[in-house]
Amino acid sequence: MTDRKRTPMSYDLVVIGTGPGGYVCAIRAAQLGLRTAVVEKRATHGGTCLNVGCIPSKALLHASEAFEEATKHFADLGIEVSGVKLDLKKMMGFKAEGVAGNTKGVEFLLKKNKVDTFHGTGKIAGAGRVEVVSEDGGNQMLETKSIVIATGSDVTRLPGVTIDEKVVVSSTGALELDRVPKKLLVIGAGVIGLELGSVWRRLGAEVIVVEYLDRVLPGMDGEVGKQFQRILTKQGIQFKLSTKVTGVEVGKKGANVTVEPAAGGEAESLQADVVLVAIGRVPYTEGLGLDTVGVQRDDKGRILTDAHYATNVTGIYAIGDVIAGPMLAHKAEDEGVALAETLAGQSGHVNYGVIPNVVYTFPEVASVGKTEEELTKDGIAYNAGKFPFTANGRAKANGTTDGFVKVLADAQTDRVLGVHIVGADAGNLIAEVAVAMEFGASSEDIARTCHAHPTLTEAVKEAALAVSKRAIHV
Repeated sequence: MTDRKRTPMSYDLVVIGTGPGGYVCAIRAAQLGLRTAVVEKRATHGGTCLNVGCIPSKALLHASEAFEEATKHFADLGIEVSGVKLDLKKMMGFKAEGVAGNTKGVEFLLKKNKVDTFHGTGKIAGAGRVEVVSEDGGNQMLETKSIVIATGSDVTRLPGVTIDEKVVVSSTGALELDRVPKKLLVIGAGVIGLELGSVWRRLGAEVIVVEYLDRVLPGMDGEVGKQFQRILTKQGIQFKLSTKVTGVEVGKKGANVTVEPAAGGEAESLQADVVLVAIGRVPYTEGLGLDTVGVQRDDKGRILTDAHYATNVTGIYAIGDVIAGPMLAHKAEDEGVALAETLAGQSGHVNYGVIPNVVYTFPEVASVGKTEEELTKDGIAYNAGKFPFTANGRAKANGTTDGFVKVLADAQTDRVLGVHIVGADAGNLIAEVAVAMEFGASSEDIARTCHAHPTLTEAVKEAALAVSKRAIHV
């Protein structure tokens, strides 16, 4: 904890939680002249994302992809290698270096912007008061005009299943395994399950994914989900869809997982060395004292806020995973900036219609805006243009031809309503259309913008051309 006298400190703003939403909110507030402090229960800043989520998982995705390239695909490029071995301990060290670099970077940025930091558990003690309890039991009372709750989310537990982070693991434990499991069973075919399943499949595990629904990546474009599942199946991941897990028993040799059809039917048992529970995340508000001060929440435990992130209690605000909306780091960051600017008397704003979503497997999946299913449900007439990477020159040269780009545009105005990509580097490709959509672009605008050749971005242009059925290379 910061070395201070045990007297109340006075601030304009105290942010509880230094994940992407919290630390960005604090930095922006400090830039705007507000005296700001942050409270963080971890020893390091960055929240789930930097410590046990986005950053370490991307490090392992990158490293495992490089390992698979060396063992399986270099020969296709005329590169002969032999004796390639996996040093898992060193790979985990590579991951740890990336985490440390990022968390120390946040610490530096907070100091640079003169944000006071307090390490301990933050609790709202009343109007304008935050109590910080350190691990050694000491406490500090902070007084402030405004309080921001940015405490993020926690893993969703499966009823009746105990996560021990050894045999039955959450995403946190799946990032710390000390050996490659022979069999990994993943419960949940969402982003986290597919990313971490991909990591361990590349490193040698037999991976089976069990999903209650009849598709992977629930909530994303249906056509994208179907093709992506085919790609992952070709890579070696097995799927059991429309299937529910009814029990997990841990023994000396791993776990016995009982499953049955979601609609009901005969049960079967599956054996696994490690079981990853990846069925989603829930808002983390434990110990904040919300009930005591009267902050309202919905039936999913999310804090209720108005359009300016204010709760029903004057002076208390919330952003990120603890409120409604996609649980994405960049969504939380934008909310943090918008709230800081609002508190400083400016006009903060987040366009929730243009929040990109990315799955960092190989190939990647990326989307922004509406899906075809959502447009159909809302009764919005649209035109679709699709272009496969098999027809893209750079993709063919690189041997990365899986996937496609799909552009959805309003049938009357041609305004782009959604874009969905399965393919190499999709997470970067989606940025172009996010910018275009932010400025209300039409598919014609994208189609008439000159794209460098040969690049994967040309597939975006061709998909935009395909909206009016005039793609050139297909």
